[in-house]
Amino acid sequence: MRTQPSEATLRRLERSSGALATQAVARMDEELSWFRAMPASQRSWVTLVAQAGIASLVEWCRNPGRPPRLTGEVFGAAPRELMQAVPLKRSVDLIKVTVEVVEDRVDQVAEPGDADRLRLTVLQFSREIAFAAAHVYASFAENRGAWDARLEALVVDALVRGDRSDELPGRAAALGWTETEPVVVLVGSAPPGEDDARAAVRRAARSLGCEVLVGVHADELVVVLGGASDLAQVTSRVCREFGPGPVVLGPRVGSLAHAGESATVALAGLRAAPAWPAAPRPVEAEDLLPERALDGDPLARSALAEQVAAPLQAAGPEVLETVRTVLGNGGNLEATARALFVHTNTVRYRLKRAAELTGCSATDPRGAWTLQLALALAQLEGGRSLWH
Repeated sequence: MRTQPSEATLRRLERSSGALATQAVARMDEELSWFRAMPASQRSWVTLVAQAGIASLVEWCRNPGRPPRLTGEVFGAAPRELMQAVPLKRSVDLIKVTVEVVEDRVDQVAEPGDADRLRLTVLQFSREIAFAAAHVYASFAENRGAWDARLEALVVDALVRGDRSDELPGRAAALGWTETEPVVVLVGSAPPGEDDARAAVRRAARSLGCEVLVGVHADELVVVLGGASDLAQVTSRVCREFGPGPVVLGPRVGSLAHAGESATVALAGLRAAPAWPAAPRPVEAEDLLPERALDGDPLARSALAEQVAAPLQAAGPEVLETVRTVLGNGGNLEATARALFVHTNTVRYRLKRAAELTGCSATDPRGAWTLQLALALAQLEGGRSLWH
């Protein structure tokens, strides 16, 4: 007994595909509010997809043993972007509406005595095409994931190299990055299992409402964070996903286009961080200025000159001489006061003034180290006026 529609019915269905597709889109417009909100260009592509779907039904009827080839026959009629705009659940809704329209027109399309066979075939096809649609979307998601990973790696690598190409924001936007501030870069050693580490970093950052890009450069894990409302909380959480050793936070910048500047400073800090074993994790690159300067970082040397040595010189010889004497006396204020023939409170006042200007306290071991190195570098650079 014949179970497939006759060839005459299939030819009539083929000729009616354009009209049926138009009717299906009209019903989508009536029943699906999200479809009405779609741009006209995407709606027109849906019309072509519906028409291609009906044509695929005809071909399937002629070759019932072959599953519908959605990529080439159906979704191949529309650009790849349509699959991003219409998620799987909504695609199923579109298929359902199209099938319902074809079912409603079976009596008009089928040859006499062929309506039941065509109706049964449409129902069988709707099941096949639903499974095929799920397969297409799964393949698309897998391919998109691989493409996104490659694109993300390119973006992060460009930032590490200091590339400020105008294409960077566009590439990041394709990954879902929204223009936001502040932007910072966090670097440290990459743990075993690169893919797992990337996924863990993304989950941690996004759970705190933060934009994130992740890449591995050599053996270093590079994380770009954007829009964090509580940067300390985000960096503290994300740094748990790094491998052993120091994790360094670059300075804040205003946009992704300037993230390369933060990456450069953070990487310089990472190279120098072993010289400060007791550094917190994460440690800000700005707190590693002495170690970075010793490592030959010209940005750190300039920062020490501008932020520490120059303000002390501008404060006058009394403040500068007091700082120098305190450093020479190991932080002993009484010995400094005797050496300068002033009261201890005068020493305290001058040190307070120096701390306000430089952010470094001469009586704190870390501050004293920074002050001493900044002054020594200034002396080597020819700043003899700091001492005489």
